[in-house]
Amino acid sequence: MDGNTINISRITTEDGSVVKIKGLLGATCLYVYDPLALHHIFVKDQQFYEESDDFVQTNRMFFGQGLGTSVGERHRLQRKLIAPSFSIAHLREMANVFYEVSHRLHSTFRDLGKNDDQQVDVVVWMSRLALELIGQSGLGCSFDTLTTDMQPHPFGVAAKMLLPLSSSIPPLRRLLMPWIGKFERWPRLGRFLVDLIPSKSVLDLTFVVDTMNRTAAEILASKKAAISAGDEAVKDEVGQGKDLISALLKANMFAPEKERLKENELLGQVASLTFAAVDTTSSALSRILYLLAAHKDVQEKLRQEIKDAREGSGGQDPDHDTLVALPYLDAVCRETLRLYSPVTKVDRVATADTILPLSTPVKGIDGTDIQSLSVPKGTNIIVSILGSNRNPELWGPDAMEWKPERWLKPLPEALINARVPGIYSHLMTFISGGRSCIGFKFSQLEMKSVLATILEDIEFSLGEKEIYWHMGNVTTPTTDINSVTPTMPMKIRYIGKGSDSMQT
Repeated sequence: MDGNTINISRITTEDGSVVKIKGLLGATCLYVYDPLALHHIFVKDQQFYEESDDFVQTNRMFFGQGLGTSVGERHRLQRKLIAPSFSIAHLREMANVFYEVSHRLHSTFRDLGKNDDQQVDVVVWMSRLALELIGQSGLGCSFDTLTTDMQPHPFGVAAKMLLPLSSSIPPLRRLLMPWIGKFERWPRLGRFLVDLIPSKSVLDLTFVVDTMNRTAAEILASKKAAISAGDEAVKDEVGQGKDLISALLKANMFAPEKERLKENELLGQVASLTFAAVDTTSSALSRILYLLAAHKDVQEKLRQEIKDAREGSGGQDPDHDTLVALPYLDAVCRETLRLYSPVTKVDRVATADTILPLSTPVKGIDGTDIQSLSVPKGTNIIVSILGSNRNPELWGPDAMEWKPERWLKPLPEALINARVPGIYSHLMTFISGGRSCIGFKFSQLEMKSVLATILEDIEFSLGEKEIYWHMGNVTTPTTDINSVTPTMPMKIRYIGKGSDSMQT
């Protein structure tokens, strides 16, 4: 456990569901996971709790005018156009794409796993897999063959470098980024100012952003050209025009003129979509495989369910509806996303003076019970996803334990009555309201497709080195407590037909 994990865990378990803490440069922040307060922040009064201007401006420098960096009416319009691409009907078509990519990784793992207790860096492979999954299904292009001799694609390298580099910028220099971001109408001036910042991390970051923007522009141009050339040209594209970006471009063409996304907004979706999908998906899959390696009984029970499902599907990949309905696979995914959410917090700022009601009173400095809080305009709010997902008052005394079986029986009455506003299973993992994760069902289908493919005959065991989990913007594993470089060596073994385990 690293330092920030310890601090967050202490606040979550000891200090209550609303805590006043000190932020950057001594600024006062509210650390919140009270369910009623969350309902007001994300649902009832969401118009008064937005991402901070600093957050928006900084991220626009990285991703452009995508869904994650737009606000107000432009955000609502973008979400309206993008939402149909994440419908159940569209996801049913995506399942085969996810399976095809997963089978490529499975083939590589099978070959590697034929050597006794072959060690592989699982998080590296999960990152490559996640990029190829979003490449095929989201962008309609291929970045990786998922073979051992494949050199990383520059776009993939850039996407993986973005978070570590942005985290490594010294705090005082980081404060300059949102200020420079205000010059977005004059990009050349903004770039000139960025180049003046005396920081190697900033220079490296500009290279990463340039690489992502260049690739995004190439992808967008290719999709537009295929659509303009007609249906036959679209069918020749990776994904046959069913990818999310192609669907968005088509929807945008037929939208009323005032609701159409501008060129820079379309470009921003490529970077935003990739960033949102790659790190969180690779983090969640890495955590699941780590937990399954640590709990071999769970791994074996899950493997048997997967085998039974494949047998019931005539030896083929289970279809979408069968896959998402597998109870134990679903329980493993839900429990991991509860206890170990890839993103542990989100930030908001009060845009007006508001009142924040609480479901459970907190003690004031004078010892009196406080039923609601006056929140002045400009107050920074840290919403604790971990705090809500691990709240023992809602989830019970075993809230800090990883127990997939909890999802196979009725959930605690206290949890049901609390009405946590999360869009997924009483969890805040994908938050809620107008800025909730639009692709939460997409990400679940990705994870389940991967696990149902590789776990059938690949056994995962813990490696020799202890794994630490670094709580940055997205939680990542590492073998060095002082490093933010993701790495997670694990042992894999092929246990399918023709393996030693089948012959003994």
